[in-house]
Amino acid sequence: MATFEAGLVHTPITPFARDHGINYRMFGKVIEFHLANGADALALPMHAGESVSLSDEEQRKLLEFAIKKVKGRVPVIAHASDCGTAIAADRARHAEQAGAAAIVATTPYYWTPPPGMLIEHLAAIGGAVRIPFYVYNSPEEMAGTRMTADLALKLIDRLENFAGIVDLSLDWQFMIELVDRARRVRPDFQLLAGVEYVVSAAAIGATGVFAPLAGIAPRLVRNLFDQCRQDKLFEARKAQEDVAALRQLVKKGGPAAVKSAMRAMGRNVGEVRPPLQALAARDRRQLTTALGALAPLATEPRGW
Repeated sequence: MATFEAGLVHTPITPFARDHGINYRMFGKVIEFHLANGADALALPMHAGESVSLSDEEQRKLLEFAIKKVKGRVPVIAHASDCGTAIAADRARHAEQAGAAAIVATTPYYWTPPPGMLIEHLAAIGGAVRIPFYVYNSPEEMAGTRMTADLALKLIDRLENFAGIVDLSLDWQFMIELVDRARRVRPDFQLLAGVEYVVSAAAIGATGVFAPLAGIAPRLVRNLFDQCRQDKLFEARKAQEDVAALRQLVKKGGPAAVKSAMRAMGRNVGEVRPPLQALAARDRRQLTTALGALAPLATEPRGW
């Protein structure tokens, strides 16, 4: 398997129309915005794209649309997660056939399988395809299922295409152990930060990042990533502080806050799909005011 370098991965939102159907015209604009503003790759539909609110058919159509729209300009990483192993594996096969460059899958949500079954679940998804396979480790979101270095080594033994882990745990001890042990066995094994805290992850050995904030402040995220890739970690601290401040503004509101922040930047992508709720008018005004007070956003693109 040829080495696949993910780099700075943008994770686009999914725009919905007033009837809560997918707004494909707007989704095309979202994709073009990311391509024009520093994305090395796209991963979709991730949680920022409200993946768990999309039916299986919608996820497949959304992916097919994105791959056709991108036309090979950057790699598209397909999110192929599900509680059911067979469902996720079939979704991965579809993604490969549709032209995805890689697959990413979370540890199972709702079910909390023991470590042995977790390995079987992930091995079935990764084994269903030949393209690179990443595991998305988010123990706070997927309560009860957590990747460990031991489990990663077992997956390396099982899967030639197991390319790495996208980690949201912020567990630096785990990340250090993972990089040390996994790269002894598979030197090109990749650690990707699953959130834009890139300085510390890069110091441990992360080579990429999944960046949902890139829809709001792509230049800030790009600057942070580039400095970290050049090992300018001290110089990157200011950009990291700015990114962290932005993340704190939208973290509590989740996808609704991300969409509201994009609207404040001149990119109205509609509202979230139920059961998520749009921000209340007061919260939206407060968010817009707070964003206006963030000096680094003054140089970010406005509108499309």
